Amino acid sequence: MQRRRILALCTSTLFAGAFVAPTMVQAQVADMNDAINKAGRQRMLSQRMTKAWLMLAHQADANAARQIMGQSISLFERQLGELKTYAPQAQIRETYTALEAAWASYKTLLTKGLPAKDGASALLAADAKVLALAHQGTVQYEAASGKPVGKLVNIAGRQRMLSQRMAKFCLAAMLQVDTATSAAEIDKARKEFLSANELLRTAPEATERIRQELLLADGQWVFFDAALQRMQSGANTFRQVNEVFVTSENLLASMDRITGMYAALAA
Repeated sequence: MQRRRILALCTSTLFAGAFVAPTMVQAQVADMNDAINKAGRQRMLSQRMTKAWLMLAHQADANAARQIMGQSISLFERQLGELKTYAPQAQIRETYTALEAAWASYKTLLTKGLPAKDGASALLAADAKVLALAHQGTVQYEAASGKPVGKLVNIAGRQRMLSQRMAKFCLAAMLQVDTATSAAEIDKARKEFLSANELLRTAPEATERIRQELLLADGQWVFFDAALQRMQSGANTFRQVNEVFVTSENLLASMDRITGMYAALAA
């Protein structure tokens, strides 16, 4: 019964369109919860940009992939400046200085030449460095907050990253790039995603509205996980590549709304 309810809620929006922009984007960092949200979003963007690049390497849905690439680059650079400026401690500023350098190398690989299998391994290595520093910054902002809700904003925000990380590794595997590593990373991320969603659902701070949004996210997960499993079974048609891309965007949109809801809670 629960599964049918989830599917009924989500089927009508499954292919409503690609995720355009995060729902909680603001011109500047508003407070510590917003800083954790934006810092965590940088993790997601590091994976999302590689996912879009791999879509172009697959020669699938090029218009959507280019749009998402451009939006993600602009958002990453804007938030990078905001987070460095807002940093309340020298240690946090140092992290974002290091992230600027890692980002410069990663952006060069993202934007030079035409995406193709030969360049995928180097790009995966570069996005890993950006992800590690973005995660470090998020953890530092959470520690500076010192509030229980800050941890929940971090966890919810990390779900966005995991959605893009699974999609990225799935698309890489279908290009025959680091296939063993990709399979292991997808399995690890899947377990982490499900565990964290349960934690978010049962957190004392979760409002009824947050629980309802998590229910919708469960439905998006059903479609995304099915697309992942079809790809991992060996299918590699343009339709199936696009299914991974679109369902990961829909799951991302749900998790971004949930992260925003947690960020809006009083500290």
